[in-house]
This record gives sequence, C-alpha cells and structure tokens, in this order.
Amino acid sequence: MHWLYLIIAILLEVSGTTCMKMSDGFSKLAPTLFIFIFYGLSFTFLSLALKVLPMALTYAIWSGIGTATITVIGVIWFGEGINAIKLVSLLLIIIGVAGLHFSQEVQ
Repeated sequence: MHWLYLIIAILLEVSGTTCMKMSDGFSKLAPTLFIFIFYGLSFTFLSLALKVLPMALTYAIWSGIGTATITVIGVIWFGEGINAIKLVSLLLIIIGVAGLHFSQEVQ
C-alpha cells in the first residue's frame, strides 16, 4: 500500500508543478488554487509512504520521477526544447534513483 501512496504523491506533485506553469506567475486563480491543493495532497501521501519506506529512497523516487515527468510534460505539452544535456541529465537522475534503491538491498 505504501508504494501506491508514493505513486499517488508523485502524480499529485507533477499535477501541482504543471498547474504552477499554467498559473502564469499566480495570475490565474484556478491553476493557482490547484497548486496548493495538489502539493498539500502530495505531501500527505508522501508522509504516508514514509511511514514504511526508507526516506532516502522514497524522496529520490518522488523527486526524480517527478522531475523526469515534468521534463517530458514541458517538452510535449509546453513546447520546451530537448537536447543532449537534458537527456543525459534525465539519465543521471534515473541512475541515481536506481543506485539508491540497490544500496538499500545491499545493507
């Protein structure tokens, strides 16, 4: 169940960040309100996941997958550019999260 909480937390964080872009610097009311709703719920589910899952791994997954997903959304939905540096950086995020996961199994 705690992995499900983490997945929900990630989806809510990505939704909040997307709303941040859509709020146009907090000038649009609905997306601005959704920022706080989505982030509040995201932190709630992240806290529930942290009751059982290791903190370093959980936060790395939450932030890493969130960052990678936001990058994809930015490229596809908002027309932001993609280049080799972005792709390598995303790969390094994935490698870092995997490394933290495997370090938990070694202990």
